[in-house]
Amino acid sequence: MASISSSGVHGRYLRALHYLSAAQIYLQDNVLVREPLRPEHVKPRLLGHWGTCPGINLVQTALNQAISRDDLDALLITGPGHGAAAVLANLYLDGTLGRFDSAMSLGHAGLHRFIKAFCWPGGYPSHLFPGVPGTIHEGGELGYALATAFGAAFDEPGRVVACIVGDGEAETGPTAASWHSTKFLDPASDGAVLPILHLNGYKISNPTVFGTMDRDELTALFTGYGWEPHFATADPEAAEICQAVDDSLSKIRAIQAAARGGAAPGRPRWPMILLDTPKGWTGVEEVDGQPVEGSFRSHQVPVPNVRDDPDHLRKLEAWLRSYRPEELFDDDGRPAADLLSFVPVGDRRLGCNPATFGGHRRRPLDLPAIPDFAIDLTAAERGGPEESPLKRVARYLAGVIARNPHNFRMVCPDELESNKLGGVFEAPTHRHYQWPFAEDGRTEHLGRRGGRVLEVLSEHLCQGWLQGYLLTGRHGLFPCYEAFLPIVTSMMNQFAKFMKMSGEVPWRKPVPSLNYLETSTLWRQEHNGFSHQSPDFINSLLNKKGDIMRVYLPPDANCLLSTLDHCLAGVGHVNLIIANKNPGPCWLPMDEAIAHCRAGASIWKWASTDDGIDPDVVLVGIGDIVTVETLAAAQILRREVPELRVRVVNVTDLLILEKDTAHPHGLGSQLFDSLFTADRPVIVNFHGYPSAVRQLLGDRGGPRFTINGYREEGTTTTPFDMLARNGASRYHLVTQALKAAAAHNPAAAVRAAERVLHYEYVLRDHSRVIRETGEDPPEIREWKWEGGRR
Repeated sequence: MASISSSGVHGRYLRALHYLSAAQIYLQDNVLVREPLRPEHVKPRLLGHWGTCPGINLVQTALNQAISRDDLDALLITGPGHGAAAVLANLYLDGTLGRFDSAMSLGHAGLHRFIKAFCWPGGYPSHLFPGVPGTIHEGGELGYALATAFGAAFDEPGRVVACIVGDGEAETGPTAASWHSTKFLDPASDGAVLPILHLNGYKISNPTVFGTMDRDELTALFTGYGWEPHFATADPEAAEICQAVDDSLSKIRAIQAAARGGAAPGRPRWPMILLDTPKGWTGVEEVDGQPVEGSFRSHQVPVPNVRDDPDHLRKLEAWLRSYRPEELFDDDGRPAADLLSFVPVGDRRLGCNPATFGGHRRRPLDLPAIPDFAIDLTAAERGGPEESPLKRVARYLAGVIARNPHNFRMVCPDELESNKLGGVFEAPTHRHYQWPFAEDGRTEHLGRRGGRVLEVLSEHLCQGWLQGYLLTGRHGLFPCYEAFLPIVTSMMNQFAKFMKMSGEVPWRKPVPSLNYLETSTLWRQEHNGFSHQSPDFINSLLNKKGDIMRVYLPPDANCLLSTLDHCLAGVGHVNLIIANKNPGPCWLPMDEAIAHCRAGASIWKWASTDDGIDPDVVLVGIGDIVTVETLAAAQILRREVPELRVRVVNVTDLLILEKDTAHPHGLGSQLFDSLFTADRPVIVNFHGYPSAVRQLLGDRGGPRFTINGYREEGTTTTPFDMLARNGASRYHLVTQALKAAAAHNPAAAVRAAERVLHYEYVLRDHSRVIRETGEDPPEIREWKWEGGRR
């Protein structure tokens, strides 16, 4: 422990951070060890992660110096977020915690409360979370810190985002991709990201890959990525890390000055720091004859049995006293004056940077009027000329970009054109990219300045960039193939949890919503086959808190415009919008579309018998493609079994199916029955897995509800064959309706058996035609809504 005999102000501050980090893990009383340590001074449950704390403390010390000296606009993202004790130690010493909680004041009472609060019921968890000021990334799930840091730096030219990346975290795929983010960072109009790869050598019980690499190998790797590596080691005075930070900031300023003067290098080599420290540095050297400092054993709680083992208690006391807290805190428990001499004040503190309170900085988007982009349609023209809903929406998004040139970004995994959204480039805007590329006609819509579209073939990067952008108060949209959006399910889970917990923190305001536009859907992936068919992102969202998640399935282009406009204006939600990119019919004029989307579901009187009054059966469409089949089935029944009374319902807000006690959009029993009746059979044709609808309906979705949807059938085939193979075709709905309604309508029952057998034959015949010709029969390809109602 001789390595902590520092006496300079940086070294003393570093000792204070180390002491507070360790004390939080262990102590509930005697927090400055002013008396001999006894078992009752120790918390009954020892939680936390000591091993990474010393490295985090080195970084915080160096950043504090640079911020104070240069009046730097800087924030810190901590990838090893389970080192929260270190971050909290800095926030306590610089007064940030006291700003948000007066009970955390500097002095003995506040210090006692602060140390006891760590991993204590009602206090701070072992990882970062929204209740820790300055946090926009929890870090508990590894791999996303660096991408989030870049999202926070976009469009903020004066900002430096320091990001600690753990060497275990660096083994993850998302982090590996994130090193390429400099190729999307504009030194003229964006801020800078300063990664600090913390090399402490070990994970929970294994060496890290990066910890086994030597300096030459690390230099070669990161130079190849396009970085300029700077090295620092464990220094009791923090001199090496301070120098590395200073050198890096000088390099950043030089790159930005050149770019802002019109002389940006084609391949700017941004600085990064590789901080090499023993894991658990300055901690206990050995316990029970096993090495601890510099090994995996220091990862969490290095001295585990303090209450029961006198030798462990002695080792803990010696460890805590080695920091000489009596030199760092006065008799009143306040930090010595010199400790705070270089620490930032006010909003420059790492926990107080306004950017980390994105809800406070949020400016609403200036959204164009959606009627300007609507498909003109009269009631008599329903289902008329078909158009891609995504092409129509692209024009609207071009208007959003034009009106919000510095406050809105689209991220997409190289699928914008495939998803029929290329019209956004009418804004005008382009795909944003920094490194040199061929400008000989082999690329298009690609540029280095001001582009609002970020495309990279990594869903993880798209999600991370967007999270950083949203959490610092800006807006965005994430279009993605339906089958590959589940790649970011875990990241979405963490973001939803962050938003849920933010809602419980009184000083946080809601940030802009996270908006997914899920397209290239399974029902039109018959050409790419089975691998491209997966709607289970819906199911993942349904398990999140009802206050957070929303799922929308607009049935046509006008409803899609209304839904997207609503979601872009919202805050505090995770919105999933599902829309097919292929040409499809438009059913509702814009005024009807707006009303329908506001309600979340409605009876389509124009498709029902006698406006849907007193039906024998209710046909429900949830999703654009399956709604076409629902309407086709209603048309067949009206024509061939006129005695059968049909009500057609369309649901665009999936969560209206839940009870009003389970979700803010859920329907109470009276409204639910007004749509679906209280006792008539209901046939639901759903876009995704039937289990999602069953989950939402709960105990009111009894045997009278039949749920059709995707059942993992179909590969390379035709569009109608996909529906038929999954039991969601118009003919399946017709036979289901006839069977279900026969008990309620004897007149219809007379013809039910004959019609059911007929359409079972039709399905077999269509299957034969499809296999022989490779395309759907003309009656499917050329089907149109006939209009009218009775």
